[in-house]
Amino acid sequence: MEYIAAAAFGLEGIVRRELNRLGLDAKGEQGGARFEATPAQAFEANLWLRTADRVLLVAGEGKVLSFEELFQLVQSLPWEDYLPRNARFPVSGKCARSQLMSVRDCQAITKKAIVERLKRHYRTQWFEEDGPEFPVDVSIHGDMARLTLDPSGAALNRRGYRTWNGEAPLRETLAAALVMLSPWRGDQPLWDPCCGTGTLLIEAAFQRAHRAPGLSRSFACESWPCFPKKAMQEARAEAEARFDPSLIGMIGGSDIDPEALTLCKRHIKQAGLGGRITVEQKDLRDLTLDAPSLLFLLNPPYGERLSDRKKCEYLYRDLRALSDRHPGSRMAVITAHNGFERCYGKRAVQKRRLYNGRLECEFMIY
Repeated sequence: MEYIAAAAFGLEGIVRRELNRLGLDAKGEQGGARFEATPAQAFEANLWLRTADRVLLVAGEGKVLSFEELFQLVQSLPWEDYLPRNARFPVSGKCARSQLMSVRDCQAITKKAIVERLKRHYRTQWFEEDGPEFPVDVSIHGDMARLTLDPSGAALNRRGYRTWNGEAPLRETLAAALVMLSPWRGDQPLWDPCCGTGTLLIEAAFQRAHRAPGLSRSFACESWPCFPKKAMQEARAEAEARFDPSLIGMIGGSDIDPEALTLCKRHIKQAGLGGRITVEQKDLRDLTLDAPSLLFLLNPPYGERLSDRKKCEYLYRDLRALSDRHPGSRMAVITAHNGFERCYGKRAVQKRRLYNGRLECEFMIY
């Protein structure tokens, strides 16, 4: 079957490389990476992908210029191969640059076409829809329609450890990408001086300890009859066996906000990393660490509100002073503030454009 690992803009190449490491031949495209896999392999992708938003099963694609053409395309697809008689199949949708701009009508037509197809197959006029859920999505862009099923269920950034959010939380998938894009390779100390609720620290520890990001959560496909239950159970057991917290070296962080640190400690415990990550309340202006080859990795405030902008610019100058207090250290920062380099007083040696939600950012490495 064909699948798409959906990803935020700028992360498509990272997702493709992750799929390649799982033994899957993937090709990057706008919005993700496309690959072919068995249902068991697709489950493993859900379990192990750190930077993808979802894994979507492609039911079919085609050009549609009218609602009738959309109906015929949807009805022609083998829905009975996926949906049992009692399946619940809510339909979501989106349209862009298409002649069919009514999302609600596209959803209704898609639902009706699937029902008509299943009526013929199951020889019934009524479906209870009281069984497992199979989320269906109809996406139309430039008059090309794509019909997908969602084996992931909840988005893949929902790792299961973050149940409380602080102010401006960093999405787990982006945090994992920042760890991968940074110079850190796990064999040197890592410190986040603006750690907030701990997402960067936890994602770094997960990578170092070979911990599957989806280990503590369930996926929609685990209740699908078309996915192999035994193979999925074995993949979970193998992932559990690979998780080795003893591999985690010096990973730690600090923050000036005591409430954020309370949440941070809670998340670390819920992630199964209690005692493995050091966190403390400290103003970064007072921070001095005795650690060689240190990497500072952080997501500082951006100063989106005008009243906060000056405070952030002072903070960026303090980050330069922090770096100067630690000769031989490196710093990796994501920010939406276009004057960061000016405030920091130095040009980054590497820069990459990324998005934190809808905010266009740059990931800078010093």
